[in-house]
Amino acid sequence: MVSIIDRVRGRTDAPVLPEPEPEDIFEEMTLQEHLEELRQRILYSSIAIAIAFVIGLLLAFPLLGVMADFSGLETFVLISPTEGFSTFMRVGFYIAVALAMPVLMYQLIAFMGPGMTSEERYYVRLALIPVTILFVAGMAFAFFIVVPRALNFLAGFGAGGYGPVVFEDAFRASEILSFYFRLMLWIGLVFQMPVVIFVLVKLGIVSTERLASIRKFMLIGCMIAAAIITPTPDPFNMLLVAIPMYLLYELGLLLSRFSIGWVATPEAGAGPDPDESDETRR
Repeated sequence: MVSIIDRVRGRTDAPVLPEPEPEDIFEEMTLQEHLEELRQRILYSSIAIAIAFVIGLLLAFPLLGVMADFSGLETFVLISPTEGFSTFMRVGFYIAVALAMPVLMYQLIAFMGPGMTSEERYYVRLALIPVTILFVAGMAFAFFIVVPRALNFLAGFGAGGYGPVVFEDAFRASEILSFYFRLMLWIGLVFQMPVVIFVLVKLGIVSTERLASIRKFMLIGCMIAAAIITPTPDPFNMLLVAIPMYLLYELGLLLSRFSIGWVATPEAGAGPDPDESDETRR
């Protein structure tokens, strides 16, 4: 049977291997069993989101106040009778998804587990902690640094900060909320770069030598991506995103180099690959 790693590498024929250990044999499940498993995972995920949604509603107004303070605004503008309530519910839901994310990720991995080998399951579980930490770090970086500076620039444009006064600031609550969470989502995903690079190297899709040889192109790519992600045309806000993005690329390259010659085993952790020569590890 071809594993997920073999499929990613482009191998469609099963390699000749010794008889697999019992834990490496894929679990055979009927369609009915798959549907029942999916139903249970969806049920557990829904319960987690429902509980987290109650907590999110309690934190919605305090978070909106923090967003207003960081944006340099006293209040948000509402232009429809339902906008205040819908914004409140949206904030509560976003908080609920963020709080329930570990449970959602666990349920997803548990559902995919029967189709993975023990090594693949080990790498997926190993990536959970850094993925969570990097995503939270990216959202915090966007919330406390990138978004407030971008809003200050946009609010000052045409309102006396960069020329004659031709505009008056009056930001809608729903637009500020979308602005915040859109940037937080994109920058949180960008912060996954070290994990993505590490996985690509471990799967054999790309080598560390190849990644090191395209540094200058990656630097240009980071600048272009930062210009697309940030909504402001000023270079300062663009560099606020581009520099961490490139440093994360270098971090992923560094971690991948240290991982060369090491293989993971669910029982014993990671260790050097006995089939790999010392010259290759260097």
